[in-house]
Amino acid sequence: MLALLSLTCCEPGILPSQGPVGKGDTQILIDSLAIMLVIVVPTILATLAFGWWFRSSNSKARHRPDFVYSGKIEMITWSIPLLTIMLLGGVAWLGSHKLDPYVPLPSDKSALNVQVVSLDWKWLFIYPDQNIASVNRLVIPVGTPVHFTLTSASVMNAFFVPQLGSMIYTMNGMATQLNLNADEAGTFLGMSSHFSGDGFADMEFKVEALPMEKFSAWVDETRNGGAATLTSQSYAELAKQSKNVAPFAFSAVEPDLFNKIVAQALPAGPGPVVETSPGARKRGEKLGEK
Repeated sequence: MLALLSLTCCEPGILPSQGPVGKGDTQILIDSLAIMLVIVVPTILATLAFGWWFRSSNSKARHRPDFVYSGKIEMITWSIPLLTIMLLGGVAWLGSHKLDPYVPLPSDKSALNVQVVSLDWKWLFIYPDQNIASVNRLVIPVGTPVHFTLTSASVMNAFFVPQLGSMIYTMNGMATQLNLNADEAGTFLGMSSHFSGDGFADMEFKVEALPMEKFSAWVDETRNGGAATLTSQSYAELAKQSKNVAPFAFSAVEPDLFNKIVAQALPAGPGPVVETSPGARKRGEKLGEK
C-alpha cells in the first residue's frame, strides 16, 4: 500500500483532466469504478465474514457436507454480476457515443484545424488556415475546439494527450479525425501511446493552451520569424528517423502537403539505415541468407 501511495505523486498523469472530452473520460472512469465496487466490496466483506464465522472454534456454525444446491444463492450470485455487466455496458455505450472522436464539439467558436503527421520519432503539426507548421510543439487557443486530422508517414502510431482526452490512431495512407478542447490555459504532455520502434520512448510533445491573443501572437511570430518553409523536399528530410528532436517551426507550408502525404504522393519515411542501425544490419543479413 505504501508503494501504491508513493505512485500517486508521479507526474505526468491523467488527472486533473481538462476540457469536455477529458472530463467526460474521467467521469466514465469514476462511474465504472463505483459500479465495480458495488460487487467487489461486498465480495471482500463476505469472504472475511465467512472465514470468521466458519472458524474451527465457532460451535454455532453448521457443517452441511450434503449441501448441493440453493436457488436463492444461485439467483444472488448470478444476478449481481449480470447487473454489474449491464451497468458497465450502459456507461460504455453512452460514453462512446457522447465522446465519439469524429463528432465536433459544441461551441460558439469556429474550430481550429490542425493536421497531424506521426513521423519516426517526432510529431509534425500543420496549421492549414494559418499556413504554418511546428514539430514536437502543439499550440492551441483556450476554449476553442480543435479539429485534428491525423495520418502517419511511417508505421501505425497513436496520438494521445492524456489530460485532454481521447487517444486516436494514425495510419499510413489514411486519415483519422479527433476533436478536443482545452478549457483552461496550461501546458500538457502529448505522447505516442503505440510502440513504433527505437525512438518510441522519447516521442513526446508539449501542448500549450494559450489565451486567444497569445495564440495569435505566436502565429504572427512564427510567420515572421524567418523560419524555413515546409516543402516536399524539407519534408523528405524531416521524415528521416531521428530521436529527441527539439521543437522548431516552419513559417510557411507548401500547399496541399498534408493531402499529398495521405495520398502517398510523397513517399513514406525511409526507415532505418543499415549503416547506422545495428538492428537493421542484422535483419538485413538474415533476409539476405533467406
